[in-house]
Amino acid sequence: MRILIVEDEPSISGFLRDGLTEEGFAVDLADNGKAGLQLALDNIDEYDVILLDWMLPGISGIEVCRNIRKENKKVPVVFLTAKDTVDDAVFGLESGANDYIRKPFSFEELLARIRVLMRVNETETVVFKAAGIEMNVEKHSVVQNGRMIDLTQKEFALLELLLRNKGKVCRRTRIIEKVWDLHFDYDNSVIDVYINALRKKLDSAGKPSLITTVRGVGYKIDDSQ
Repeated sequence: MRILIVEDEPSISGFLRDGLTEEGFAVDLADNGKAGLQLALDNIDEYDVILLDWMLPGISGIEVCRNIRKENKKVPVVFLTAKDTVDDAVFGLESGANDYIRKPFSFEELLARIRVLMRVNETETVVFKAAGIEMNVEKHSVVQNGRMIDLTQKEFALLELLLRNKGKVCRRTRIIEKVWDLHFDYDNSVIDVYINALRKKLDSAGKPSLITTVRGVGYKIDDSQ
């Protein structure tokens, strides 16, 4: 789950980043309209929700939203703004936003709205299966041959990424970006630690591992596993 926050007030963006990260989201930040629009367009199919301040340096939130809608009609956009008239709300929604929340707001309210928008927008599969494994993303559950598997948050996110890309190799750089939300050169040996942890919980003695190592590249799960 990935969210873009376009907000020029550091205290607000930092507060949102910390709260959403604790809730399991990967968070990207931009502090001006131009940078926010570029991030949105570069990752147009990757974001589950975009949180967009109305008043931004450079390009306004309204213009950012309109440009996003030219490329993607689906991704939920929520305006965060101090504007509080009915006309402002209508204008924001007519510009392509899905929702509108006035500052100051409670994190709990924003989180509830995000989850509602994600459910409404959910058209992709939320249940993934492979070799006796069944993952339900919405319920945050993993069952293997009828047995519940207890996974940590990062283990779940890593397995979800591999299952979403079943049959394809997930490169190490992509894994570290998607699961750990890191976008710079980083010692990604942590991936191996979590892959080993998943294998201990999911693999059966004497049988091939559910997760295949593609040396020098990354990992994958095949339908044939």
